[in-house]
Amino acid sequence: MSEVKDTQHPKVEIAVKNFGPIAKANIDLRPLTVFVGPSNTGKTYFATLVYALHGVFQGFAEPRLLVPSGFEGVLGILGALRPYVLKKDQPSSKEVVQDILEKLSRDDRAFRLSDLPEEICGLLLDTIKDSEIFGDRLQAAIKNYFDIDSISSLKRLTEGLLNELEISMRIGMEHQHGWSINMTTSESDVMLDSSFNKDMILIPKGLAISTDWTGEGDFDFTLSGNWTLGEMKHQLHSGSSNWIGGNRYYLPAARSGIMQSHRVIASSLVTRTTRVGLERFPEVPTMSGAIADFMERIILYEEDKGSNDEMKHLVEALESDVLAGQILLKSLPSGYPDFYYRPQGIEEDIRLSQTSSMVSELAPLVLYLRGLVNPGDTFIIEEPEAHLHPGAQADMAVVLARLVRAGVRVIITTHSDWLLQEIGNLIRVGELEKAGQAASDLPTSLQKEQVGVWHFQKDGKVEEIPYNRIDGVEPMEYLDVAEDLYNRSARLQNRLEEVKGGSERE
Repeated sequence: MSEVKDTQHPKVEIAVKNFGPIAKANIDLRPLTVFVGPSNTGKTYFATLVYALHGVFQGFAEPRLLVPSGFEGVLGILGALRPYVLKKDQPSSKEVVQDILEKLSRDDRAFRLSDLPEEICGLLLDTIKDSEIFGDRLQAAIKNYFDIDSISSLKRLTEGLLNELEISMRIGMEHQHGWSINMTTSESDVMLDSSFNKDMILIPKGLAISTDWTGEGDFDFTLSGNWTLGEMKHQLHSGSSNWIGGNRYYLPAARSGIMQSHRVIASSLVTRTTRVGLERFPEVPTMSGAIADFMERIILYEEDKGSNDEMKHLVEALESDVLAGQILLKSLPSGYPDFYYRPQGIEEDIRLSQTSSMVSELAPLVLYLRGLVNPGDTFIIEEPEAHLHPGAQADMAVVLARLVRAGVRVIITTHSDWLLQEIGNLIRVGELEKAGQAASDLPTSLQKEQVGVWHFQKDGKVEEIPYNRIDGVEPMEYLDVAEDLYNRSARLQNRLEEVKGGSERE
């Protein structure tokens, strides 16, 4: 049984109203978040929005004080005090610093954001309310990742009228709210409202930070308290270096075609960047930011990162159990990478353009796990079951579960009943483990709290599908389809028997 990676993801809750096909949705991201439902109900819209929001706030690293219970949080607090340290000619500044350092040195109380000077808290509030920092970046990201000229293009249309669009996000850690942002669009304006929780705990009770500051110069800090060494290490490093947590990656539904044609795409892009190319193609077509990011990572792909054991074992299992072969990287003289497939037991490399759609579909997943994704990251995969045999779709559920247990936050869109059934089985294995019963049916497991399945419906509603031991996490419509197919089959068989019996009597 694979070991669970102790990675603490920020709590992220995203709500939308009148957003494309979605009338209303409020989704909190779990370690494994699954979007199911008919086509054109907003699954990709929401997944793309998660990716866009993550990019905006990952790239905006201040104020670091809003990283609770983490090493960056400690540095952020001390960093916020430095302007006061530099005000040597103001005795009040020295008193402010000494008062805060005294609070930090106590392990019998938690250190909250409100313990900082009002001036710093006010600066934080002004910062996250700054429309040029948040509003402009957010609007630009949404336009980029949805490939639109105006956010109004995303408004839901009801009876010929455009509705008011709302997007909001709440970020926290453990059991506390951190900060939130809300964007509302009217016919002619985009309004932004942001807030943060001044009572948020930055340093938990039981952990003390001591400094040797004497009132002059900078300061270093040491850690002590009634925590064990392991607990202290976890508290210091469980926070994220940004508000969303880790890096983010997106595998779009079009990945198979891109993998088979990326060399042609790359050469075409190079041609168009020349002066002659710009003259021949004065109007350059655009694509969504998620697909552009994917293409860029494939075209510039390298395997230079330090090998991560969890990802390495996962890739080996994926290649042996599902792909029955290896994905290989070879560099072309031009510097671009080229990818090949080597089937098990065969000493011959096949270019991806000559392989099955299953191989080209799974190749980017292998490459991302081998060279990009790490514990703590967010990994969004559209239709991981695409082009896979039903048995391989069930295997993909195990791969996703192992990713979650390795500490990666996974978000998928899917239409696969087989994949959902296996996710249900993995949760059942997790329940058996909780009850102290060993289950050898599957190589890994999931806890039901780790999984959130959200049903996107044709009327624009989005509702969570709660897990139960009988139905697992499948939507009722899947069961209705199965029942309809069975009943239709039975009726047709009965008619065939009647026709056959009548012809024999004649």
